[in-house]
Amino acid sequence: MNQLRRLQSGIQGLDELLKGGFVAGSSYIIQGRPGSGKTILANQIGFNHARDGGRVLFATLLAEPHERLFQFLSTLSFFDKDRIGDQIQYISAFDTMETDGLDEVVKLLRREIVRQKSTVMILDGLLNARSRSDSSLNTKRFISELQGHAAFAGCTVFFLTSSQLDDGSPEHTMVDGVIELGEELVGTKSVRRIKLRKTRGSGAIAGSHECEITEDGLVVYPRLESTVTHSAMRDSDKWVLVPSGMATLDTLIGGGLVASSVTLLMGPSGTGKTSIGIGFLGQSTVEEPGLHFGFYESPQRLRMKSAALGVDLAGLERAGALSFMWNSSTTELIDKLALNLLRVVEEKSIKRVFLDSFGGMSRAAADKTRVLDLFAALMGELRARNVTVMASWEVRGLLGGEVDAPAHDLSSIVDNFFVLRFVEVPTELKRQLSILKVRDNPYDPALLEVVFSDQGLDVKKVHFHALGDTHHA
Repeated sequence: MNQLRRLQSGIQGLDELLKGGFVAGSSYIIQGRPGSGKTILANQIGFNHARDGGRVLFATLLAEPHERLFQFLSTLSFFDKDRIGDQIQYISAFDTMETDGLDEVVKLLRREIVRQKSTVMILDGLLNARSRSDSSLNTKRFISELQGHAAFAGCTVFFLTSSQLDDGSPEHTMVDGVIELGEELVGTKSVRRIKLRKTRGSGAIAGSHECEITEDGLVVYPRLESTVTHSAMRDSDKWVLVPSGMATLDTLIGGGLVASSVTLLMGPSGTGKTSIGIGFLGQSTVEEPGLHFGFYESPQRLRMKSAALGVDLAGLERAGALSFMWNSSTTELIDKLALNLLRVVEEKSIKRVFLDSFGGMSRAAADKTRVLDLFAALMGELRARNVTVMASWEVRGLLGGEVDAPAHDLSSIVDNFFVLRFVEVPTELKRQLSILKVRDNPYDPALLEVVFSDQGLDVKKVHFHALGDTHHA
């Protein structure tokens, strides 16, 4: 099978969506409302192409001077003014279009492509060309003639437009691909999105994906569940047990947690979920490092809390056996969080992760309907990388046996399911842990009391009546 030659954009995430990049010699429309990031995306493609040795012609049909564009681009890391005039040429065809029409614009651009030996041409202002055309046929002819000259010269073309063109528009039917940039308000949060509406000759990943504009330009975060699809095929076939951090619990679940498994701790605030996670991370070693991936408690507070529990997380951190990643659940994007987690796991050869919490991470999702799919993909990929995961999820109920699951079918994506709750006894509240599920290992379903002591945190079996009236649990 012949592989089409690709032109990489150099943009994080976009080349992954395009399955290797743009098809070289093809033509694309980049569309979106003003402020959606079209100009940044196009210039980022151009400067990255020049950095790879290519030559770029940036032509505009707009009246704005290039100086304003350069002033804006100079704040972005990909901008390199030394390439302008050498590998990247900026020209304005606005006056030519206004005075002599689109036919002369075509001739001007054809001459410049040949003279500059351009391998990429970016034309900004397709909407103006459309307005200048007398009919859709003339619009098609304008695009067709530019495509013909560019293809003959081996040049890939990008048309930028601020109009929201539909799939049946003359422009869409003429080009090989359409990339749409947009922005929407989700509650009080503004979320940028990129969508590949058409990609001829390329098995690109369809649908909407989140992106953001940073000091490095546009960064794309492909939907995790669309890119991580065969993790289960890489699962380990070795049976290894790892300590949970609570010796008594390990004896009740067959000797420990199965390596590469996912354990969910569910319960209300204060029941000990984070403390159990600290004990789990306390088993990290330099050979098999751990990672705390959290949303609520800072690394400073966790170091102090762990010391009170008799777990020296700070010492493990200094030895290189443990890392902390604190995240914002209100300003970040959920796919970005997932990709950052996988990146750190890869870079630091992490083998155990405490994710505190699923709830904090789900708050970062603009589309709540895909949270479970993303978690399933993320947990599957971590399993495939031989990472043992413990995660928490806070629920509302403080007392008793009623526990509302925060997401439908959540238990289906985890291997071990532990529920923590408060139980009233005559003079105090006690913490109870129930083992609801342990996949692939026999377990004792006894009721357990969570016990804090100078030696750390552990569990102990209790008689049914010792924790009060729990017959409804």
